[in-house]
Amino acid sequence: MIPAPSGATRLYLIVGDPIAQVRSPAGVSAAFAARGHDGILMPVQVAPADLPDFLSVATRLKNLDGIVVTIPHKFACYQACVSATERAHFLRTVNLMRRRADGAWHGDMVDGLGFVGAARAKGIDPKGMRALLVGAGGAGSAIALALIEAGVSELAIHDSAAERRDALIGRLNGLGKAPARAGTMDPAGYDFVANATPAGMKEGDPLPVDVIRLMPSAYCGCVITKPEVSPFIAAARKAGCVTGTGTDMYRRHQGILVDFLLHRAGEG
Repeated sequence: MIPAPSGATRLYLIVGDPIAQVRSPAGVSAAFAARGHDGILMPVQVAPADLPDFLSVATRLKNLDGIVVTIPHKFACYQACVSATERAHFLRTVNLMRRRADGAWHGDMVDGLGFVGAARAKGIDPKGMRALLVGAGGAGSAIALALIEAGVSELAIHDSAAERRDALIGRLNGLGKAPARAGTMDPAGYDFVANATPAGMKEGDPLPVDVIRLMPSAYCGCVITKPEVSPFIAAARKAGCVTGTGTDMYRRHQGILVDFLLHRAGEG
């Protein structure tokens, strides 16, 4: 049970545009309470044009200790951090910010850990798999890095923004691990298919891949939390695939998120 907030309650915000789809406020607030921390996570909807003003005000709020970042602010919020974890620096994006002792922000990006963790919770080890990732944005970049670190044999990345896709591919290939290359919407021949785009959040959205071409043996994961079963996941299940939803992903990284916000992991 989440205690009623008081004047002493520490404030945390989750910022995005849109924001109605997020499910973390109740879970994170309950996790704070379970750890004996008087804190609460609240959602705020901020348009991209207003993000600089929001961050300027947020930095001056003396009872605000952390910010969870969702679409489309992950790259911009990285720029607001004066320090960050190694993976956040590599990706140039964050989904978490916590207050440093000097009042500035320290960032991390854990979307990839949650996504791969959700697959492993379903008995799927990405090591040695051919993977297709759709989306090279903030979450997609983090998932790409996590898949490379997990030992996939190759990673194909499809994104309509070719410049962003190619920049990510170049950074990943610089690691000297599994080869990354440009992909398409055709999932045929891939063992692991990941949707890291918002496609499916709104009725009538196109599917991120040609689901008719999915192999029944493929694992299909999605970052979308609302609807809980996205059209892509529904189609993948119909094809016989093992699947992971955005909610599965969130459940795997909630503990990592809370650890970070409470200064129990990393530096800063």
